[in-house]
Amino acid sequence: MTRVWKWNRPVTVREVLEDLQQERSIAYTTVMTVLDNLHQKGWVRREAEGRAYRYEAVSTRAAYAAALMNDAWSQSDNPAAALVAFFGMMSQEQRQALRDAVRIAQGPETPEPPQETSETPDRPVENPAAAQDDSGR
Repeated sequence: MTRVWKWNRPVTVREVLEDLQQERSIAYTTVMTVLDNLHQKGWVRREAEGRAYRYEAVSTRAAYAAALMNDAWSQSDNPAAALVAFFGMMSQEQRQALRDAVRIAQGPETPEPPQETSETPDRPVENPAAAQDDSGR
C-alpha cells in the first residue's frame, strides 16, 4: 500500500516492481499477488489496461490510519483510559499535531454575541427597576 499511496495515482504491477527493486530483489509474480490480494480485500480498485491492471488506493493513507485508530479505540472497555494511555505514548511533535488537528476539526471559532446585562463593567445598577424602559419591561 505504501507504494500505491506514494504515487497517489493508478499504478501498474511493473511500476511497483521497478520501485521495489531499487531496494531489494523481488519477483513480478509476488508484487502481482500482493496487489491482487489488496484488491480482493477492498483496499485498492483496479481497472484493466490492455493485458494488465492499474491499481488505485480506495482511501488515503490518513483515512486508513484513522480507521485503524478508531477500530482500536472502539474495542476498549474504557475509551477515556485508552486515550490517556495513547497520549502518554506520543512525542511532543505528535501532541502538537493532535492540538492542531483538534483545532481544525472544531472549525473556526466564532465569538459569542455580547449578552445584554443591566450592569456596566465599571458600575453595577443600584436600582434595577430604574433601568427598565417606559413600557415597564
